[in-house]
Amino acid sequence: MNGSPAKMGAGPVQPSPDAVHFLQAIEPEDLSLATFVDSLVTTSDTGKELGEFTVSIQYVKYKGDDAYLVHANSHGAIDNVPCGTSITAYVSPKLETLEQQHHEYVKLADHPLDRKTFIVLQDDKMVINKVVTQGEEVTRDAETFDLTTMKGFISEGSNLLLQRILVRKGLPATLSFLSFDSETNLCTTTYKSLEERTETVGKEEVRAVGIERTIHSTADLPTTWQSYFLTDGHLCNRVQVGSPVTMKLLRMPRIMEKDEPGERPVFKKKALDINEDMELFSMFLDRKDQLKNDHVMYMRHHPELQAILADFLQFLLLRKPDDIFPFAVDYFSSFSSQLPSHSPYAKSSEIPPKPQKVDTNLPPPPFP
Repeated sequence: MNGSPAKMGAGPVQPSPDAVHFLQAIEPEDLSLATFVDSLVTTSDTGKELGEFTVSIQYVKYKGDDAYLVHANSHGAIDNVPCGTSITAYVSPKLETLEQQHHEYVKLADHPLDRKTFIVLQDDKMVINKVVTQGEEVTRDAETFDLTTMKGFISEGSNLLLQRILVRKGLPATLSFLSFDSETNLCTTTYKSLEERTETVGKEEVRAVGIERTIHSTADLPTTWQSYFLTDGHLCNRVQVGSPVTMKLLRMPRIMEKDEPGERPVFKKKALDINEDMELFSMFLDRKDQLKNDHVMYMRHHPELQAILADFLQFLLLRKPDDIFPFAVDYFSSFSSQLPSHSPYAKSSEIPPKPQKVDTNLPPPPFP
């Protein structure tokens, strides 16, 4: 296992003040309007379908706190080589990455590549664990970043949520956040708006809002993606600059609309007369029959109930106690396994016997 030294304050990269302010200004409603599923197809430059790309965001609880679960999955085949990427991330309401798993693979026949990156927030640090498998060679690496150097950090998972919010709130200027490049080097990533354009989704022509995201790696060339969204944040087109692969939306989704507050309707209280309201009376009869049938069915399944009640009523009429409640308690306590066992019959018949007259003229007994 190869362990690189912990990166405490690695790199003099800083987010822009506008970017930090944008994250602090995110409201709960911005997040709730971003919780939906995107489903696109991956196509080549010739229009051939190569695979699928899906993104889902939903509200969850993470260790008891509010969070958002981001799941993205892209898989297909390019030049008959299977490849794919999957991301599962838990993100806070301020887009802080709480935990993320990022898996990438390319199944080359002679030299397959599999890369897994795990990010987890622990106390005041962000811990990164990487496992890279190339052929039969496995490399493991671990890094630690101090959170004081991670202000304005946007992971791949939180990026998917951020872009949906940017579309709705608008991107007034270029925003610069922090991110990781492909080798988990801390660097800047910029977001800037693109000119609106018309996209074809199914048989409809729709207006699309564009965002360009660029990761400025400190060790490699910049990587840029251009994405176009419907005005509610649904992704309709995405391409990595320089790649022949494009992701497209084929069917119009349900548009996420903002609820406008309005006056609450006032309903006057209406007196109900069951004898005049035929629908209400019919519901009453149906419910009555339902309860009756339910009770009859229960008694059929428990024939001992009728026998117990009949015995109690008969015993009650024979004894005719002045106070029925303690009499009933005594009677039914004999059926309980948690109370002392005694005979309610003996107790309820405790009538003092009449004194017998003693005949003193009787002869003595025949034995002492």
